[in-house]
Amino acid sequence: MAKTLLIVGYVWPEPRSSAAGTRIVQLIRWAQAAGYRVTFACAAEKGANFDELDGLGIASLAIALNCSSFDQALAELQPTLVIFDRFVTEEQFGWRVQQVCPTALRLLDSEDLHCLRDARQRAHKAQAEVLNPSNEFLYSDMAQREIAAIYRCDLTLVISDAEVALLQQRFRVPAALLMHCPFMYQPPTAQQWPSYADKQHFIFIGNYLHAPNWDAILWLRELWPAIRKQLPQAELHIYGAYPPKKAMQLDNPSLGFRVLGWAKDALQVMASARVCLAPLRFGAGIKGKLAEAMICGTPSITTDIGAEGMNQLQQLPWPGVIANAPDDLVAAAVALYTDQALWLEAQAQGLVNVAVLFDRARLEADLTARVDSILQDLGRHRLDNFMGNLLLQQQYRSTEFMSRWIEVKSKLKRLEQVD
Repeated sequence: MAKTLLIVGYVWPEPRSSAAGTRIVQLIRWAQAAGYRVTFACAAEKGANFDELDGLGIASLAIALNCSSFDQALAELQPTLVIFDRFVTEEQFGWRVQQVCPTALRLLDSEDLHCLRDARQRAHKAQAEVLNPSNEFLYSDMAQREIAAIYRCDLTLVISDAEVALLQQRFRVPAALLMHCPFMYQPPTAQQWPSYADKQHFIFIGNYLHAPNWDAILWLRELWPAIRKQLPQAELHIYGAYPPKKAMQLDNPSLGFRVLGWAKDALQVMASARVCLAPLRFGAGIKGKLAEAMICGTPSITTDIGAEGMNQLQQLPWPGVIANAPDDLVAAAVALYTDQALWLEAQAQGLVNVAVLFDRARLEADLTARVDSILQDLGRHRLDNFMGNLLLQQQYRSTEFMSRWIEVKSKLKRLEQVD
């Protein structure tokens, strides 16, 4: 009997617009290689940069929030495995999967820890530390919701090893419920890359609607004049999906600060740039722009937060420079852009890091083995997850009962309109 995977997405995949979209496509390809028939379901409207799923050889399913029609679709599909691509998607649909398809393995792909990103953003605004003595930023309502979703699922994929450590050490989540699963790339070869001389200018790329990216763009606008003063021929090219008017107004050709909007081929523009400049002051997970810089042979400059999950626990040298202070970022940008020997050393380190961190064949095999192992004794796995069972009790199922109430209310309203 064929294995079936249902992915319940918060939005339709846009791999050319965000790292989250790239991640979903990687999981789809893993599932197909592992022998799953894949259906992608989503309740959102399709965006302007929607990636047509037909080209991936999978089925798509438009679903509705707070509607039992999803239950009917579940009953017909009878999935072996269900992936929720964010904790809010698990909140909306996880209880329905648990009731209609109790033998389906429920897997949460956290994308990144939303509670950590939110905590860092609020701490940045308050000019405070995230892990302060009172933990007022990290131990939030969002954290409670996200950790609850992790417990309700059979397995959660965590893209950053730093976040695995945080979940285990700060929130005491059992290792049996977590799997470190970063981006999965086919390792590149140096022969694919343009030379140092052929690569020109700096690049920053990222969805403008993503708060860490917008903050970085505003900071780059402050940092760039000092870089440009020392490199008068260099330009900074900023790309990203869904640019708002306020972003496009920052475009300044005379200063070499170019806001260029959406890039049809993000890897091509990354490969043509000499340095990826990404000074991120908050965020979480693994930053797709920096992982793709390694794939494209483009050394990068970023902060500790930008590099998180890609160098600390493995003690890997960064393929470029990590700096946090404005003067240090400016000095690093000038040095890496002009010093060919330093640049070549950083580029070569990127090859090493990709092989250690993102090797697609190894990561796909590990994921298949972990999922198959849980499926072989799903009952025992769930018995061992006492907290998850507790959260499925009625008094802790507020999201389910709210959804049921909204559905009934909508039906009554339609009946009133008929009368």
